[in-house]
Amino acid sequence: MEATLAALAPQLQLSRPGPLVPVLPALEELLPERGLRPGAVVSVTGGGTALLLALAAAATSAGTWCAAVGFEGLGLLAAAELGVDLRRLVVVEAPRERRSDVALALADGVGVLLLRGAVPSGPLRERLATVARRSGCAVVVGGEWPGARVRLRVESRVWSGLGAGRGRLRARRMVVVAGGRGAAARERRVGLWLPDDQGAVRTAEAPVLVSGAPVRPVAAGRGSLVVV
Repeated sequence: MEATLAALAPQLQLSRPGPLVPVLPALEELLPERGLRPGAVVSVTGGGTALLLALAAAATSAGTWCAAVGFEGLGLLAAAELGVDLRRLVVVEAPRERRSDVALALADGVGVLLLRGAVPSGPLRERLATVARRSGCAVVVGGEWPGARVRLRVESRVWSGLGAGRGRLRARRMVVVAGGRGAAARERRVGLWLPDDQGAVRTAEAPVLVSGAPVRPVAAGRGSLVVV
């Protein structure tokens, strides 16, 4: 697998991002430079896959290749609805014991690398960070990552559209706490519709009614509805 990915690397590098990898306008407030810094790591905790995918949407639309590793059963339709250009997305469902090797190979070839699963050991983590810095790959990790330059934590998620046991999920409002190191050290909270009732990602200043439906939380747990 590593040999195949290494052979593809020159093709993927045809569309390297510039000094910053663009993100959707609604997500710019989460990042100190209003974009993803090539070679830096952003960690996302407390949520599903939607925020990770949304962070890659603008980059793929601009022609940058993105790879997703460790996302078993990734919903490509959901990714496309969030704005990800599937023609620029490489999905690799590598065995757990090979994910670090696959991530290293991809970091040398793509502009954005999305990772989910167990955090690699210290030496492998440092090696991946070194490869990403050398090649200019922005790394977005689902989970804790020691030393991440930017840390995003989903503080709350609330869906709207459900009434008293009936209805249709229409929009999700979340609050994301952003922090990190250096320029990202000042903690801030950002409200987002991800997605809104039109399927778009936009800022949310305060809880509002969407399509006339009250905002209601969707409980998580056994037997409940699980939405990413």
